[in-house]
Amino acid sequence: MLPAWIRSRQVFLGIFIATALMMGFGYWLQYAEGLEPCPLCMTQRIFITLAGLSALVAALHGPGRAGIRVYGSLVTLWCLVGGGFSLRHLWLQSLPPGQAPACGPDLAYMFDAFPLKDALLLLLRGDGNCAEVDWAFLGVAIPGWTLLAFAVIATLAAWSALRPRT
Repeated sequence: MLPAWIRSRQVFLGIFIATALMMGFGYWLQYAEGLEPCPLCMTQRIFITLAGLSALVAALHGPGRAGIRVYGSLVTLWCLVGGGFSLRHLWLQSLPPGQAPACGPDLAYMFDAFPLKDALLLLLRGDGNCAEVDWAFLGVAIPGWTLLAFAVIATLAAWSALRPRT
């Protein structure tokens, strides 16, 4: 794994930097390339942000052993939940065109027209917009890369939380 001289604070700072770069790339795809994020993309962004902000707080706080375990567990939890949404997104993209759910309204309309609870459920469930593959690198779509990032970040955070030294 990582050398023993690498401190948990450095790991958390690295996680924050990685999530900031991920968010920057997502915003670049959205605003420079014109790819409008689907509801599941937005949900994954939320969990990337939560993991990154938790890691930033951990890096700035520089907690003791118990705090490192708490922060590492929290970052791992955010990544596991976000990875679950990435898996759902990949599953929707793998469906044949006739089996994909119908496309729903855009996010702004959902939050304007529906009660908050219903809008959040629609956001978390995804729709036909999520089944479209608009961008891929090396044959892997955005949710595949996001799932890989969640897995790497969760592994680093869990390692930091469970290793014997700080």
